[in-house]
Amino acid sequence: MKKTAFIAIVGRPNVGKSTLLNKILGEKVAIVSKRPQTTRNRITGIHTVDENQFVFLDTPGMHRPRTKLGDYMVSAANHAMKEADAVILVVEPREEVGDIEAAILSRLKEQKMPAILVVNKIDAAGAEKTAKTIKEYAKEYDFDAVVPTVAKSGKNVDELLRECERYLTESDWFFSDEIVTDQPERQVAAEIIREKMLRLLSDEIPHGTAVVIESFQETPRILKIRAEIFCERDAHKRIILGKQGSMLKTIGTYAREDLESFFGIKVFLDLWIKVKENWRDSAVQLANFGYNKKDIE
Repeated sequence: MKKTAFIAIVGRPNVGKSTLLNKILGEKVAIVSKRPQTTRNRITGIHTVDENQFVFLDTPGMHRPRTKLGDYMVSAANHAMKEADAVILVVEPREEVGDIEAAILSRLKEQKMPAILVVNKIDAAGAEKTAKTIKEYAKEYDFDAVVPTVAKSGKNVDELLRECERYLTESDWFFSDEIVTDQPERQVAAEIIREKMLRLLSDEIPHGTAVVIESFQETPRILKIRAEIFCERDAHKRIILGKQGSMLKTIGTYAREDLESFFGIKVFLDLWIKVKENWRDSAVQLANFGYNKKDIE
């Protein structure tokens, strides 16, 4: 008997949502970095075990948006919660429930949404702080389960999956058991490139970049990808390029390694840089770059 469940993974930026998803799937489908607001779109991860199919919706970090891009990201997270059968709220150990988490809990109460609390990064916090965190959140919401984890190492991820089984209902699967994500190949490629910029560039620059795949041509022996990196200022373009093109070359080298690992084929990657001033506050440019609110409503 086939069963399925749609489960949204939510929380503030940089708490480990994407790391948790990748660990559940056993494969990297969501980009990760130490910087907040790494994830911009909802990312679907499919985990199929025997007759059970879990469809996890990794969401952008909930925050107070300062740009139209930020508004899009929050809308994507809110819409994922509406679509889900249940929610995993990921938090870090802290002494009290934060404002952002309180807002999420308020929305869950409105929707009467079943939820699991995941307290991540417990290795850095210690048992006492973790216990305090669980106590404070238990006062605010009637969670179906609480799972302390270290998503990076996979600690207690199997226990989390067992807890998620309660949300499975009899249903035909929505996805083939052979796939782990429904992201288009171009989107996967663009996100991998953007991840390398998040890791290699400093300050605000990578948050003001977007990647568009202009050409994606696969032959039996090689995958040829032409990608355009958009930034907001000429000064940022010079930094991304680097001295004699050194930074762009490094970004391309690291991205190509991950692309070859994901697609299982040799990759030729051609990167270009263009300037689009203030694109994060332009509805037209956001839509051109794939961040269209109409697509998530």
